[in-house]
Amino acid sequence: MNDIYKILVRPLFFRMNAENAHNVACSLLSWIEKFPVLRKAIESLINAPTDPITAFGVKFPNSIGLAAGFDKDGQFPGVCSALGFGHMEVGTVTPKPQPGNPKPRLFRLPEDQAVINRFGFNNLGMEMASARLARRSAKGIVGINLGANKNSENRIKDYIKVLMCCGPFVDFATVNISSPNTENLRILQEKNSLKILLDQVMECRDTLKVKVPIFLKIAPDLSLNQIDDIAETALKMGIDAIVATNTTLDRRGVKSRIKNEKGGLSGKPLFSKSTWVLAHLSERLDNQIPLIGVGGVATATDAYQKILAGASAVQLYTGLIYHGFSLIPEINKGLSAILSREGINRLADLVGKERSNFL
Repeated sequence: MNDIYKILVRPLFFRMNAENAHNVACSLLSWIEKFPVLRKAIESLINAPTDPITAFGVKFPNSIGLAAGFDKDGQFPGVCSALGFGHMEVGTVTPKPQPGNPKPRLFRLPEDQAVINRFGFNNLGMEMASARLARRSAKGIVGINLGANKNSENRIKDYIKVLMCCGPFVDFATVNISSPNTENLRILQEKNSLKILLDQVMECRDTLKVKVPIFLKIAPDLSLNQIDDIAETALKMGIDAIVATNTTLDRRGVKSRIKNEKGGLSGKPLFSKSTWVLAHLSERLDNQIPLIGVGGVATATDAYQKILAGASAVQLYTGLIYHGFSLIPEINKGLSAILSREGINRLADLVGKERSNFL
């Protein structure tokens, strides 16, 4: 199936503007979402192996998830489950609808197997997302990525509004303070600001009927001192998991002539840097808070290395642009083959076992 995508589908998509291609893919998946029989047929065709994990208070059918940014408004969570994802994140969702940054704002870097985006949290708002999430009927673990409006007067209140609105309909909620495409958002990663934010988010979470797990998504562009501060604050605040990492502003090693387009870089060049942050977090936290590894995952080996570095689960997005949705069962089957080769029963037994190799 990967060959079909690369030979037939990808060339068609790559003739389009990158964002237009993304929208076409989302429209097709949204259409499939309407028909349970089609979702079931896809699930039967994929037949992804399962290696269930329980982490963050949630039971996942497997370790591979869809990162936030692909399904911005909760259009096709059922299809994602059918395609073999163990979980997915909707969003980023903000209280009010917003168009995001001016176009063009999505750029492919094929020679680097990478993407630069400066979307700026374009979405239809929390009311639309919550309405869709409330009526989802398909199985699958679904989270919400919480964001703040660009012109918000109080960004902390924005996170709380989205959590209150969408929290009852999801399995976890991720506080996104690491997008480089909303001005000054990353300031919230600083120790004092982060403590104030998480204190209020956790207080809000405790008022919900269902105590939804709270995740924190961080940037890769951090110093060791900043990583230490985040780890310390997350422990004090009782955060359920950390997602490491978002996109990077670093362009070292990138070959493309458009590498200096503004925005966050994702894909293969991000792998080493994001895994370094992941490994350091794993070392600092020492299994006290589970981690989700994101950044440059495009093969089973990539996912395996994230797990060895400290990830209990893995997310991807950019890899789908270059390899298509057959990438998901390929990674799941590849991980099963690695377990068989190593004589190990569960991926959970490998979490963080070789993190020192990535420091």
